[in-house]
Amino acid sequence: MSRKDDIAVILVAAGRGSRMGGGLPKQWRLLAGQPVLAHTVAAFRAAGLERILLVIHPEDRARAEALGLPLVEGGASRSDSVRAALAALASDPPAQVLIHDAARPLVEPSLIAGVLDALATHPAAAPALPVVDALWRGEAGAVAGLQPREGLFRAQTPQGFDFAALSAAYAAHPGDAADDVAVALAAGLKVAIPPGSERNLKLTYPEDFTRAEQMLAERSAMDIRLGNGFDVHAFTEGDHVWLCGVKVPHTKALLGHSDADVGMHALTDAIYGAMAEGDIGRHFPPSDPQWKGAASHIFLRHAGELARSRGFAISNCDVTLICERPKVGPHAAAMQAALADILGLEPDRVSVKATTSERLGFTGREEGIAAIATATLVKA
Repeated sequence: MSRKDDIAVILVAAGRGSRMGGGLPKQWRLLAGQPVLAHTVAAFRAAGLERILLVIHPEDRARAEALGLPLVEGGASRSDSVRAALAALASDPPAQVLIHDAARPLVEPSLIAGVLDALATHPAAAPALPVVDALWRGEAGAVAGLQPREGLFRAQTPQGFDFAALSAAYAAHPGDAADDVAVALAAGLKVAIPPGSERNLKLTYPEDFTRAEQMLAERSAMDIRLGNGFDVHAFTEGDHVWLCGVKVPHTKALLGHSDADVGMHALTDAIYGAMAEGDIGRHFPPSDPQWKGAASHIFLRHAGELARSRGFAISNCDVTLICERPKVGPHAAAMQAALADILGLEPDRVSVKATTSERLGFTGREEGIAAIATATLVKA
């Protein structure tokens, strides 16, 4: 997966929304006291994505400027609007781009993460839900035939792409298209289908606002979980220790079944604990020889992915290393960055610090290192 600062989000908000009825375009109508677009922007920021480009109708510039985002004016069609946004990003191109309907304000971080995960192995990805209802063809208000539903999906956004591949696809597709996936398919790109969500509602008709208000009210009842972890490893002969994903030179090594990264083990257990999922030993038994000498990032990444699969976002985590030596301070920033990268978090959501035990106990006698960690998981 690309770094999140190498991903751009295009919010397409230049439409007039004729099916919603007259008056203010739907993306600017109030939903729970805020414009729809404000909710949409907040959803992507909650997923850790900050490079957001807003495609607007020229008549909406004044109200759009209040959001404080880069703006580009759209064209006569959705395809023209996306072309304008891609052109605006071309001077500083991202590795990947997500294109999202501004009128889908309830998109969840877990859905966005699923699209980004699919982009790790595909040049394009678009979330969708399989069609489960019977499908009919109608004429003159009556059923004229049946349509098989096998293999059919209801498309959603954000649709994600390798930026260079999508730009080339649009350059080779001068006409309009139903969506960006149609352009990608015309260029021969393989498009993965990560799971969509029934909550990823597109506001199309007036009654959709009532549904969205209800969903937002439900979301206010957040599920917040706290977990803690504690781990200890003894010193043995060696010339370095692994701490929070960083190889630190030392006169000793840490003894353990895996690489003995005591800080990463404590944090992994904290995340598992927040979900009542036991500890590392439950998921990676030390009796299994395949985990002997394993890199601890395997365990931590698994814990983070399990949390995400359960609908949780890791709000923040905090690790404290307890030892006399080695000195952690010179390496703390690198440790913070390593943990953030493994968990797919912004570094300011990860804390790494150290303390001594004032020469008391086994850590004071420099017989080993201890670590405690706390993790906060949030599900909307």
